[in-house]
Parts: sequence; C-alpha cells; structure tokens
Amino acid sequence: MEGNSKPLVDQPWKSQLHLFKLPFFLLLIAAEAYITIKRWQPMFQLLPVLCILIYLAIQHYLSRPLPVYLLDFSCLRPPRHHRIPTSAFLEHATLHNYFDKDSLEFMSKIITLSGQGEETYLPTPLHYFPPKTGLRDSIGEAHSLFFPVIDDLFSKTRVTPRDVDVLIVNCSGFCPSPSLSSIIVNRYAMRDDIRSFNLSGMGCSAGAIGIDVARTLLRKRENSYAVIVSTEILSTGWYAGKDRRKLLLNCLFRMGCSAVMLTNKREKKSSSKYRLAKLLRTQRAFDDKAYRSAIREEDSEGITGFTLERGLLQVAADTLHDNVFSLGLSVLPLREKIICGFHLLASKLFKKGDQYVPDFSSAIQHYCLPASGKAVVREIGKGLKMRKEEMEAALMTFQRFGNQSSSSMWYQMAYMEAKRKVKEGDRVCQLAMGSGPKCNPVVWESLRDSSVDEAKKGPWFDCIGRYPLNDD
Repeated sequence: MEGNSKPLVDQPWKSQLHLFKLPFFLLLIAAEAYITIKRWQPMFQLLPVLCILIYLAIQHYLSRPLPVYLLDFSCLRPPRHHRIPTSAFLEHATLHNYFDKDSLEFMSKIITLSGQGEETYLPTPLHYFPPKTGLRDSIGEAHSLFFPVIDDLFSKTRVTPRDVDVLIVNCSGFCPSPSLSSIIVNRYAMRDDIRSFNLSGMGCSAGAIGIDVARTLLRKRENSYAVIVSTEILSTGWYAGKDRRKLLLNCLFRMGCSAVMLTNKREKKSSSKYRLAKLLRTQRAFDDKAYRSAIREEDSEGITGFTLERGLLQVAADTLHDNVFSLGLSVLPLREKIICGFHLLASKLFKKGDQYVPDFSSAIQHYCLPASGKAVVREIGKGLKMRKEEMEAALMTFQRFGNQSSSSMWYQMAYMEAKRKVKEGDRVCQLAMGSGPKCNPVVWESLRDSSVDEAKKGPWFDCIGRYPLNDD
C-alpha cells in the first residue's frame, strides 16, 4: 500500500492553536473592557476568566506528547549450524597460527569463568579457517541477521514495509556505504519518504539510543510506525592478536539481532504489548579515563581490536550511580522521591558517606541488564540491591546466547515473556550500558499479561523449560 508523505513537523492542530492565541486574548481583553464600561453585574466579569481557564485546559490536553507503544518485537534464533561450543571455539582458535599458547589459555579461562553455555552462535565468516573478515562477508552476515528477524516482525505485527515511517539501525562496528539502513530499505522496497537512520560506534547501549530517536520522531509525526533494528557484525570485530584486553570480545560476543515495532497510533494500544513510560540518557565521555575504558584501537603490532581496560567495571559503576538518582526522581513514588532527593542533596553538600541506592521495587518489577558475563551481571545487581530473581533474565540470556551487544535486552525481554513473568501494569527497565561510556535506562509499562503463546515462539521456543539453571 502506498504511503502518503508526512512532513516532519509538530501536529497541525498544535500550530493552529498557537495561531489563534493572540486573537483570542485580544478578544477577551476587549470583552472585559466592554463589560466594565457597561457596568454589567460582577458575575459577568468572570466570563473572560472562565474562557481563559477553558482555553488553558484545552491547550494542556492537546499539548500532551503522543504516546509511544511497543506493538511487538522479534529476536533472531540463529540456525543450528552456527552453534559454537567452547571446545569447538578453542579448537578453531588453536588452528589459527596467530594465537600463542598464553592467548589460548587466557581465552579458555575467560569463557569458562564467564558463565557462557555451549549453545551460543557465531556467524558464518567466523567458522572459516582463517576467519573471513572482508566487506563482502560482513555484508552477507548483515543479511543473515536482518532479513529473518524483520520478516518475523512484519508477520507478527501485520504491518507492511511500506507502512513504516521511521527506520533506525544500530550496529557499532560495521558502517558500509550504502548504509545498513539503506540495505533494509532496498530489500523491502520501503517508501521514498521514510526517515532512515544508521547509528554506529555507539556500543551496547545503542538500542536504547535508537528508541530515543524513534520516540522523538514519533512525537512529531502522527499515526506513524517506527522500526528499530539492533545487532552487531562480529566478523569486523574479530581480533587476531595477542593483547589480552582485546581478546575479551572474541570470547564473549556472540551472534544476535532484534527488531522492534513502535507506533503512536492510539487505536493500537489494545493490540500493543507495552507503553514507553520513561527513557533517560547519561554519559561520561567528558572523563578521559572513562572515555578510554572501552575503545577500538590498534595494538603494538598494528592489529585493530576493541580494548576493555581493567577499570571498566568501576567506570560502569560510576556511570550507573549518576544515572540511578535521575531514574529514581523520574519513576519512584513521592515518598521515595523525597528520600532520593535528600540523599542527592546530602551527597552534593558533604561529598562523603556510602552511596545511596533508591528502592525501585515499588516502581519497577523486572530488569534487563547488560549481559556481559556472570560477574558483571552480579556486580550490577549487587550495586542496585537486586534479588536473585531480578538478575535471572540477564544471567540465563548470557548463558544461552552469550553477549549479543545491544540486542541482548530484547532476548531478556523474550525470556521474561516466555516465562510469563510480565503482568499487566508491571514495569520493565532495560538498563542499556555501553562504550562512551553511556547509561540509558528505558522503562516500559506492560499493557497486558504475557500469553501462553510466548513460550512457543521467539528465541526460547524449544529450551525455555530448562531454565533457570542453577549456576552457583
């Protein structure tokens, strides 16, 4: 179906309301003057005031931002032939002549301690000897990620490609020309007026940034759909050197892709899963130490890789702490907001004492955390005083699929839905953290209970009954 071109402007009624503002108030002033001159009864003096109150009420009602609903989402379930057990990964690494004995032992230790399972996936280019990391191979990898998950999303939502008004693709390490978003527009013959964006270099938090961009555009365009695709192209990020700080990505990052359908159509509320309740963005790129804690660079031999410094966890903790207060003041009940504000003021005045962590249990029921390994998830959970059950989705997602960068949040959401944990009215916080460093929590309010059918579809369809595992 052909879509009509929709200019990127505020809702037309909003601009029309502003056009009538000056004539309206001039008319009221004239009416007030006339009533005064004619010396009408005092009750007539209230008519202009009443008109002003009615006008302000109408303006407030019409000026509310358009709601943003999550219609549905899809997560890629890679084919079985992409599976890479730990033994196979280490055997392949041994056959590559650029890894020495120390590097192999280090990678074996990292994978073993991380909590990663035996059913994670690597893309086709990384199953070759040596791995194929050329442009053609990476574009082929992108095709294998994008098209199955986007096809599934259109099938679930019954939205056609030509209905889509906004397309956002985030992939940190691969930026071809034409862009990844153009590849999707070309494949699905989308409209010529679609607003397409390609976010690169934004790290594991880029999925939340994509949601933020979509939210901004949906508040400007009525009756619109937005698709956000999140993934990472691993063939371009493969590191073939000996720097241990760069070998971590080889060990932890695995294949994954998600696609999300958002809309601002009010009539779609009944068929949507969630409503976007809150989204915050903070970063610490202004701090040199934080900025360099996770960075893509060359090693001493000129081999490019992504460095993760030892102080990364502390940087993440500082970034998270800065964000927690802002989130608390946004979503907590009044009593907790007062306590949170008091501690924030005290920390600014005295600059000492233990760091206060708000009690989010009254405002948020479920969490999706950065799935960067068992130790990282537990450290974040400890910092936020979470219960074991609240860390379950992140731990099980990493065990089953590994670190899937920005798409991991949606695999965790799929886990909670498959377990039927999410009930109507519950709030789910996706705590997206990534290089920069950035911390971008997204809070969704559930519009319905998770259905029985969720366990029969999605990435967990044939294994959800095995979880949670006892990983202690």
